[in-house]
Amino acid sequence: MPGEKPLSILRPPTICITLPVLNEENRLEIGVRTLREYLKALNLKARIDIAENGSTDRTREIACELTRKYADVTLTVIPGSGFGRALMTSWAHASEDIVGYMDVDLSTDLKHFEQAVECFYDSQVDIVVGSRLRPESVVIGRKFVREVMSRVFNFILRFALGVKFSDGMCGFKFMRREAFNILRRNGLHGEGWFFSTEILVRGEWANLNVQEIPVKWTDAPGSHVQLIDLSRKYLDEILKLRRERRRYLG
Repeated sequence: MPGEKPLSILRPPTICITLPVLNEENRLEIGVRTLREYLKALNLKARIDIAENGSTDRTREIACELTRKYADVTLTVIPGSGFGRALMTSWAHASEDIVGYMDVDLSTDLKHFEQAVECFYDSQVDIVVGSRLRPESVVIGRKFVREVMSRVFNFILRFALGVKFSDGMCGFKFMRREAFNILRRNGLHGEGWFFSTEILVRGEWANLNVQEIPVKWTDAPGSHVQLIDLSRKYLDEILKLRRERRRYLG
């Protein structure tokens, strides 16, 4: 319910980092290895959960090999496709203090992970998100059309839903597990790509403290996202939330 607050973290937190993957046979192993090496250097207790949903290539096979090789890597097989469904399923089974995700291509510079974790030592911070649209952000190699569409959609979000965050689509988000449970009780349910944005919208509605950090982000080639189809779905979801906002906020 609005007004609920997650508990403070009084010790080094445990972390579940979900990597949602669909047909990522060429990037999964290098992504997991790079992330593991970084986490080992930080000496944090973290688990990497590969959330695989519907791949038709060798992604699941590679994921199984990684779980056999590394005790801190797990696999969650999602029945059916859907980015949001993958994250919801992974996080619903997590017992760690913090849950979150990043893209398997590690487009967001890993140096921001430690920064994100440090934010949670402030008991007022509930959700930490990366932003590619803050003045201090650094974006490398992003195509002009993607940059324009991102800014347009974030403008629409602020206009239609009255939200304050600057970048709803960045693939770098972490939250206290209790915050995730609060969001679920407040209607978090999306199954597709818009789930990444829905987290922040419902977080603001629930009066959770959303901390945005500017990030260095490097575009990775080979994205599976279809911009036109995604644009239609985003607009539909924004309209649904706008109707819900009237009921939710009165």
